[in-house]
Amino acid sequence: MSEQYLGTGRRKSSVARVVLTQGTGEFVINGRSFEEYIPSAATRLDVSQPLTISKTQGKFNISVNVFGGGITGQAGAIRLGITRALLEVDPELRKILKPAGLITRDPRSKERKKYGLKKARRAPQFSKR
Repeated sequence: MSEQYLGTGRRKSSVARVVLTQGTGEFVINGRSFEEYIPSAATRLDVSQPLTISKTQGKFNISVNVFGGGITGQAGAIRLGITRALLEVDPELRKILKPAGLITRDPRSKERKKYGLKKARRAPQFSKR
């Protein structure tokens, strides 16, 4: 069996476990094809950015297990997972991926709801009488 490279990505409330193996560029997310799981072309472009920048597209089979959050959060998590797995393959890729901002984990997440408010910051409607 060929060597596996693992990478974990997180974004908002999504967690993605990415496994890279030497191969032909097969991309499977939760048992479904890449195009089927992420229908938006713009989001697909965003997810495959680390592969495009590092010129490794088609060299690895990518298997992803992702859960939690929505499409955008999952896409961000997969992108970070792929980046981390690529860094495991070749640490020299850091010089290319770092300036593109792909190594940094996006810390933004949903702010918690506060008591007395309708949402995190949305106050109830003010009534004069």
